[in-house]
Amino acid sequence: MIADGVLTFDDKQKQRRYDIAYLKMAAEWGKLSHCERKKVGAIIVKNGMIISDGYNGTPAGFDNRCEGEDGKTMWYVLHAEANAITKVARSTNNAEDATLYLTLSPCKDCSKLILQAGIKRVVFSSLYKDGEGLKLLEEAGIQLEYIENFE
Repeated sequence: MIADGVLTFDDKQKQRRYDIAYLKMAAEWGKLSHCERKKVGAIIVKNGMIISDGYNGTPAGFDNRCEGEDGKTMWYVLHAEANAITKVARSTNNAEDATLYLTLSPCKDCSKLILQAGIKRVVFSSLYKDGEGLKLLEEAGIQLEYIENFE
């Protein structure tokens, strides 16, 4: 039960179960990516409903190959969270006060999109090589939850 806006132990346990379930869904969604180096998934949940999903990949209509001959990611590949956020933008819904579930913490550019989309909570299961995106979100008061080894 929530008393004075504070989650009880049971509420925290229930939220943790949901967080892990949504992270598992994001991981499954990431497996759809055609990228070889990393397969990243994203799920956006609002009011207990999944309102969007995404995985890293090329824009619609482009060849699905994400890496060049040198093995580096092509500059135009979209991150999973960018795909999920832009998918919401094309719908009649919005991400205001939503939770974003990611298999990889966001980069700087995606963190800006997260802020602009009105997402209030980000749950992720592994760390991106550059922590600047997380620093920006933390500065903005976005709730961050790192859950590793959730399987």
